[in-house]
Amino acid sequence: METQILLITPPFTQLNTPYPGTVYLKGFLNTKNTSSYQADLGIEVILQLFSKKGLQDLFSFIEQNQGDLGENARRIVALKDDYIQSVDAVISFLQGKNPTLANAIVHDDYLPQASRFSQLDELDWAFGSMGFQDKAKHYATLYLEDLSDLIIETVDENFGFSRYAERLGRSANSFDELYQKLHEEPTYIDQITLQLLERLIQKTNPKIVGFSVPFPGNLYSAFRSAQYIKQQHPHIKIVMGGGFPNTELRSVSDVRVFEFFDFINLDDGEAPTEQLIKFVNNEIDQSELKRTFLLENNEVKYINNPFIKDYKQNEVGCPDYTDIDLNQYISVIEVVNPMHRLWSDGRWNKLTMAHGCYWGKCTFCDISLDYIKVYEPIAAKEIVDRMEQLIASTGTSGFHFVDEAAPPALMREVAIEIIKRKLTVSWWTNIRFEKSFTLDLCRLLKASGCIAVSGGLEVASDRLLQLIDKGVTVEQVARVNRNFTEAGIMVHAYLMYGFPTQTAQETIDSLEMVRQMFEVGIMQSGFWHQFAMTAHSPVGLNPEAFNVINHSTNLGTFANNDMVHEDKSGANHDKFSFGLKKSLFNYMHGLCFDFPLQEWFDFKIPRTKVAPDYIVSVLENEAFPIFKSNQKVVWLGTKPMLEHFTKSKKGRMFEKARISVHSKNDLLQVEVDKEAGEWFVQFYNDLKVSPKGTLSFQQMKTSFEEQTNEDFEPFIFSKQGEQLRDFGLLIV
Repeated sequence: METQILLITPPFTQLNTPYPGTVYLKGFLNTKNTSSYQADLGIEVILQLFSKKGLQDLFSFIEQNQGDLGENARRIVALKDDYIQSVDAVISFLQGKNPTLANAIVHDDYLPQASRFSQLDELDWAFGSMGFQDKAKHYATLYLEDLSDLIIETVDENFGFSRYAERLGRSANSFDELYQKLHEEPTYIDQITLQLLERLIQKTNPKIVGFSVPFPGNLYSAFRSAQYIKQQHPHIKIVMGGGFPNTELRSVSDVRVFEFFDFINLDDGEAPTEQLIKFVNNEIDQSELKRTFLLENNEVKYINNPFIKDYKQNEVGCPDYTDIDLNQYISVIEVVNPMHRLWSDGRWNKLTMAHGCYWGKCTFCDISLDYIKVYEPIAAKEIVDRMEQLIASTGTSGFHFVDEAAPPALMREVAIEIIKRKLTVSWWTNIRFEKSFTLDLCRLLKASGCIAVSGGLEVASDRLLQLIDKGVTVEQVARVNRNFTEAGIMVHAYLMYGFPTQTAQETIDSLEMVRQMFEVGIMQSGFWHQFAMTAHSPVGLNPEAFNVINHSTNLGTFANNDMVHEDKSGANHDKFSFGLKKSLFNYMHGLCFDFPLQEWFDFKIPRTKVAPDYIVSVLENEAFPIFKSNQKVVWLGTKPMLEHFTKSKKGRMFEKARISVHSKNDLLQVEVDKEAGEWFVQFYNDLKVSPKGTLSFQQMKTSFEEQTNEDFEPFIFSKQGEQLRDFGLLIV
C-alpha cells in the first residue's frame, strides 16, 4: 500500500499509553480522506529489547564488549539466565495478560533482584494498603529498572524508559553536540530502532514521514531516524512537529538541521500538515504552506500563509488510535503513591476539553505562544460524543484530559452530560485551583467518574503567587483541595522553587505549607520543579521587571527556549533541590510529618514563620456558602419515596413527611413538614423531565416557595436540607 504520511512518535515517551500527537492528527486526516499510518516506535523498541530474544542478544553483546563492570552489573550478568527465562512472562503480566503470575512474583523467589530492590525494605509499610496485583506490578517495575541500569552502564549511557538522550535535547542552544553525536556510529538502541523503522517503511511505503517530538527525550531518536531515512529512502520527505519544536525551534536557523528534516511545522498540526501533503503532491505552491520551516537557497526560510486558516476544535475530528496495538502497552508502578502512579499505570485515552488556557496570565508560562494564548473550548456534548467513540474503538473507558487547565464551568457541563448518558468512565485532568470548585461541584465531578486532578500550587507563598499572577491564594488552594479530597478525588500539586526574588525564608515557609497540606490529608501527591526562565514567558520577555539578569542575550541557531538567568538577589536555589524532593517523597507516603524541616537539609535554614496549625485554621474558618440564582441544581440520588405521618407536640398535631432515598450502600431518611416533602418529590419529577436533567437554583427556590408558602433559605440551610445536599442534591 502507499500511504500519504507515516506518523511516528520516536523513542521514548510513556510505556503505559500512546502519546496523543499522532492520534489527534490521524483523526483529523480521516476527515480529509487522507491515508495515514501511525506508530509508537518507543513501545516497539522496548518490547523488542525486553523479550527473551532481546535479552539473549543484549547479554551476548555485553559479554563480547565487556569492560570493567560495576558490582550491580556483574550481579545482573551472573543472573542472566534467570532474566532471559522470566522476561516474557513479566512483560505479559505488565500488559495485563497474565495476572496469575502475581503470586509467583510476590511470594516465590521468581524475579532476580539487583540494586533497585534494596529500597523495598523501606516500603514494606506501603504494601499493607497496596493491592496484591499492585505489589507484583511494583516488583516487576523494579526488575525492569535493574535491567535499565545495566543498559545504561554497559550499552548506552543515554538510555531511559521515558527519556532517551534527553540531555542532548534540553537547552540545546547550539546544534553542534547533537550533530556530532549523529555522526558517531549508531548505538545498540539505535540499531533496534532503525530495524523497526525499516519494517514500518516497507509496510506502509509512505510519501512523507512525520515525527511527533513532544519532549527533549524524543529529539535524538527523531534525528537518528530521519538520518536513516535520508540515507536509505531519499525520495521520502520528512517533517518534524510537536511540543519540542513548538517551544524550542521557533527561531531555528542552522542549515545542518535540514540535512535530516525537509520541513519543521509549528503549533497546531492540522492545517500545516494538510498544506504540506498538498505541496508534496504538487497541488499547491510553496507560498501556501502554513507555519513551516524549510531550506531555500541554503538558507532556513519560514513560510506562514495568513490566508490559510486554522481549524476550529469541532472540525478536527475524533482522535483515532487505529494502527496502534493498545494491548502491547505496559503498566508500571514506579512510586507506590496512588495519585502519582496515574502517569505510568493504566491505559488512558487522551482528549482535550479546551484548546489553550482560559487564564493565560502566569508569568513563568509560555503565554505568548498559541498553544496557551488561543483559548477555544469544545462543547460538552461533543466532548462526550468523542468519549463514546473512543470507548467503542479502543475498548477502554479511562480518559486523561490533557488540557493546560480544564475550565470549571465546562467540567461541570461534561460531568452532567456523562451522568445524563449513564456512561461508566474514569477520568482525570489538569486544573487551576479556582474557588468555583465547591464541594458540590467536586461531588458532581466524582459522580461522573473524575478520579483525580493535578494543578499548580507553584510557590506556596501569597507574595510570590501574586508575582506569578496565578490568581489564587494558599488559603484558596487549601479549601479547594479539601473539597476535592472530601468528594473522593485525588489531588496532585505542581510545586515550584527558585522563582525570581524568592528568599530562603519563603522556600522554607512554602515547604511548611506543603507539609501541613499532606499532614491534614488534603493533598495526595506533588512534584517540585525548579523555576526555568523561558523565552516566551513574561519573565523571559521582560526579565528586568522580575529583578533577573538574562545571560542568554544571543539567540542560538538551534533551540531557543530555556534561558540562562541569574537572580539579582544572589540566592542559590539549587541547594534546596535535594531536601525539598526528599521531604516530599516521605510526605507522599505518609511519613515524617513530625521531623523538623532542618532535618531535610545539610545546611542551616531559617525557621519557618508559618504557624503549625495554619492550614487547619484556614479549613475551620470557612465562609458561609452563597448560592447564585443561575447556578444549576442536580440530583444524584435515586427516586425519593414519601411517607406521611402525624406528630404531636404539646397537644398539637403536625402533618409530617418522611423522605426515603436509597443509595448503593446507604439509606437516607429525612423528616420534614408535609408540604416540603411533597415539594421535594415534585421537584425530583421536574428535574427528571427537564431536558438536561438540571434546573436553576432560582427555579428550585421559586417552586419551593410557591408550593409551601415558606422562605427557601431556612429550609436549604437546615439540618434536613444539609442531609439532602450531602446525599446528592447538588447546587453547582
